[in-house]
Amino acid sequence: MLLIYNCDRPEPGDPAFPEALARVNAFADECRRRGAFVAGHPLQGEHTATTVSVRDGKTLITDGPFLETHEHLGGTYILDCRDLDEALELAALCPMAAQGTIEVRPIAGVPDLDHRPSTGI
Repeated sequence: MLLIYNCDRPEPGDPAFPEALARVNAFADECRRRGAFVAGHPLQGEHTATTVSVRDGKTLITDGPFLETHEHLGGTYILDCRDLDEALELAALCPMAAQGTIEVRPIAGVPDLDHRPSTGI
């Protein structure tokens, strides 16, 4: 999984949006060409986040991201790469790497969870 941090992207209507979208689409197309693309999703801004924690049986719900967070997660790509080298190569090709940070992390396979229907969350 490529986790995209600290990458502010232009919104539709911003003059920079078409070029940014073209770069992202070119990256996704390269991942598809290699047969690695599984999914990719941008996230809405961190101001839309709600944080949930449970302490001593009590649920705490807070608007916004976790208070101690210094970086914000802007989106993800799930790729099915041959190996770590290909994942790192694709992470470097990701256009958001030029202004933010791309964390590359394997997805843990968990028996009995891997084939459950998605909740859409």
